[in-house]
Amino acid sequence: MTGFRIEKGPFAVTQIEAWIGLDPRFRNWPVVYALDGDDQIYVGESLNVATRFRQHLASQEKRHLKGARVVLDSTFNKSVCLDLEAFLIQRLSGDGTYQVTNRNVGISDRDYYGREKYQKIFADIFEELRRDGLFSRSLPEIENSDLFKLSPFKALTDDQEIVVLDILEGLFDDIASGTPSQIVVQGEPGTGKTVVAVYLMKLLSDIKASDSSQQVESESVLAEFFVEGYPELLHDSRIGFVVPQMSLRKTIQRVFKRTPGLDAAMAMSPFEMGNSRERFDLLIVDEAHRLRQSGNQPAGPLYKMFSDINMKLLGADDPDLTQLDWVRAISTHQIYLMDSAQSIHTGDVPSRALDALMATSDASHRRYRLTSQMRVRAGEDYVGYVRGVLSDTPPAPRHFAGYDLRFFDDLSQMRQMILQRDQEVGLARLVAGFAWPWISRKDKSAFDIEIDGVQMRWNGTDVDWVNSPGSPNEVGVIHTIQGYDLNYAGVIIGPDLRYDPRRGELRFDRRNYFDPTAANNMPRRGITFTDEDILGLVENIYAVLLTRGMLGTYVYVCDRPLRERLRPYFDVPANIAANAAHPNP
Repeated sequence: MTGFRIEKGPFAVTQIEAWIGLDPRFRNWPVVYALDGDDQIYVGESLNVATRFRQHLASQEKRHLKGARVVLDSTFNKSVCLDLEAFLIQRLSGDGTYQVTNRNVGISDRDYYGREKYQKIFADIFEELRRDGLFSRSLPEIENSDLFKLSPFKALTDDQEIVVLDILEGLFDDIASGTPSQIVVQGEPGTGKTVVAVYLMKLLSDIKASDSSQQVESESVLAEFFVEGYPELLHDSRIGFVVPQMSLRKTIQRVFKRTPGLDAAMAMSPFEMGNSRERFDLLIVDEAHRLRQSGNQPAGPLYKMFSDINMKLLGADDPDLTQLDWVRAISTHQIYLMDSAQSIHTGDVPSRALDALMATSDASHRRYRLTSQMRVRAGEDYVGYVRGVLSDTPPAPRHFAGYDLRFFDDLSQMRQMILQRDQEVGLARLVAGFAWPWISRKDKSAFDIEIDGVQMRWNGTDVDWVNSPGSPNEVGVIHTIQGYDLNYAGVIIGPDLRYDPRRGELRFDRRNYFDPTAANNMPRRGITFTDEDILGLVENIYAVLLTRGMLGTYVYVCDRPLRERLRPYFDVPANIAANAAHPNP
């Protein structure tokens, strides 16, 4: 049993007076409260909730709210209340029933004595609020949703908060001095690049709309940007958010639509950005390594559009121009979030352009790095381990404690295990390289993949496939999963990647590669891609797939020599034995 109780009543002076008469903690005790009305909700914490409610009733922003709930517990302290406040804001945002009107500057993720015990109580508080109608979905359903994972109310890790602080200090200095800026944020898979990008959009919107005469009650270092001087620098500024991948962009548009101060139209494709009639003061570009170069577009009409935008923005249709040039031409300030090792298509911006961008940001001390692993429970070393394994100079096999890493010789067993994990915790999916033709696009009754007698189809939708009803029984291609999290990933390494045991080398098999444009040459530009060039992209694809699972990764390999080559690195019993023979320093 827990000692909390939740008081509920109308958001009115008479109710406040009644509560004060019943319990002195309404005037002198740390509590958490929620105010709701007209599909909006505000969550706060206070040591004197009676006074705080009177302040809110006098506020034009909150006086329209109708209902009030107060969470009381005799064991609560300030740290617990800040944590519960953040917990509820994040879950309300992920649930989507209400539009959360809070700023995101006050969201904290700080440890304190007894936190693990209190977070169990938070789950009980959630359930009581859910029974009362404040939430429409269960806690696991919310926490597995992309609305939650990409919420602008996420609590930042320490290194994310430092990066955001450094970005804002540099950006505001550049705006104040009239100096154009190019800021680069680098990070491996799972370090939260998209989380930082979405957080920045909300934070900048809140700063822009804030009244600097009103004090922001937050212990966050980011609260300093709500004082006089900073909101004025953003006055009338036009800010946009560029996302190259369609599926991820659609999800972010849903998040922005539910977030005060943001709008779905702010999240756009590079082509929509390039066709804009107005300049942008600031563009935040997520997954900047997936911006494209000319000469290898996924659809015919885009070739002409690419040329038209080149002429419009740069006055010439130079074949060496890329969408990176568009971003610079149409905006004064840019923030790029990128990881060049996640480039998976010959049409992606070439590495030399990304290197030049990083050199420019280095020259002005505007390059930052995210390091804390947010996705994979195995920790920061796992991403480097996977990339090393998918090279011709692999590291010694390792065991990652607490991470469910398994290797399968029977695909049907791996498929059943993924379905079982999906029943247990949700978000367990099969994913694969583009090593089979997509027959079911035209013939819905056909199967695309057949291995060991197991017949499967590619993803039935390109948009938000991870959360679509049929996804547990399908196989997701790389383009549907990049930028998303899974709890468990069942990775099928197809026959597009093989191993030559005689030479001791990985090799690309073009005969078994079916991405319609990813390996195409660019004859109009005189560019030909060798198998060695495509091998690097295929290795990147499988590195992305093998780092999607937060709780575990299961692996099946089609090519037999490659299967034996990779077995010691992903097979838990063999992995542990090898680890004992080759202990880590």
